[in-house]
Order: sequence, then C-alpha cells, then structure tokens
Amino acid sequence: AAETASLEEQLQGWGEVILMTDKVLRWERAWFPLALMSVVSFSFLMVYYLDPSVLSGVSCLVMFLCLADYLVPALAPRIFGSNKWTTEQQQRFHEICSNLVKSRRRIVGWWKRLFTLKEEKPKMYFMTMIFSLAVVAWIGQQVHNLFLTYLIVSFLLLFPGLNQHGIITKYVGMAKREINKLLKHKEKKNE
Repeated sequence: AAETASLEEQLQGWGEVILMTDKVLRWERAWFPLALMSVVSFSFLMVYYLDPSVLSGVSCLVMFLCLADYLVPALAPRIFGSNKWTTEQQQRFHEICSNLVKSRRRIVGWWKRLFTLKEEKPKMYFMTMIFSLAVVAWIGQQVHNLFLTYLIVSFLLLFPGLNQHGIITKYVGMAKREINKLLKHKEKKNE
C-alpha cells in the first residue's frame, strides 16, 4: 500500500494521461486497436525511412521523454480539466498504480528465482540460460532488428487489450486442449 501511494504521488501530474492511455490500451472503443497500431506503424516507418544512427535515435528518444516529462504535467490540467477528476477516476488511477507495483514485484520475483536457481542448481541454470540465449540469438539473426522491435512493441501495446477481451485466455485454453489431446493420443499409442 505504501509503494502504491508513493507511486500515485509521483505520477499525480500524469493522472489524466495515464487514464486515457489505460482506456486506449484496454480497447474501450472498437477503433482503439486500429489507432494504436497505426501510430506504432507510422513511428516505425519513420524510423525506417530516416534510418538514424543509434546515438541519434537514443538522443531523440531521451529528448522526447524529457519534453514529455516537462510539458505533460503543465499541459494536462488545461487539456483534460483537472476540476473534472472524479472518485471513479481516482479509483481507476489507484488500480493502475497498484497493478504497476504488482508487476514490478513479479519481475523482481522472477529475477530472484533466477538467482535462486543459480545457487541451488547451477548446472540447470547454466543449461537453461545457454539454451534460452542461443534461441534468442538465433531469432535475432533471422529477423531484422527493427522489424523484431516492431513486433515486440506491438505485442506489448496490444497485450492489455487482448487480455481484457479474453482473447489470450481463449487461445491459451485452445493450445492446452490441443497439447492434452496430443499427450492422450501418445499415451494410447504407448499402451
């Protein structure tokens, strides 16, 4: 609760923008996924067309983030109207901050589990890391960097909406059923 309250305090100037972003990421309107993918595609096409160096790209990204950090808290109340902040919006903002804290804890938990595996089963850790990194290196070699980044960013931005609308649950369930069918079919053959 203390971490959530601290995060809420830090992000207070961004409240309206975070709520609007949340609505877009959860696809509250049918056209939000199309708009989201259009913006992402346009951004990546501009990067592809301009073909900036790594230093220029990082510099422009950090400059954009600095501008946003300076301008958003100053302009958001004028654009959205801070006097319209309702208890429902405050509750949703609290839920978002709570989910961000939970996500951070999950990531830290996975990180700690990885180091626990390293201490308890070093050979398993070594083999898992080598295999995982080899697969990632192979994928990186097969797919162009910018296209791979586009796919990752697109998936991460679409994930909340896919999850909200039950699409991920549906397809994961289908995959589990198919795997179970294959396993049962294999057991029948072995008998």
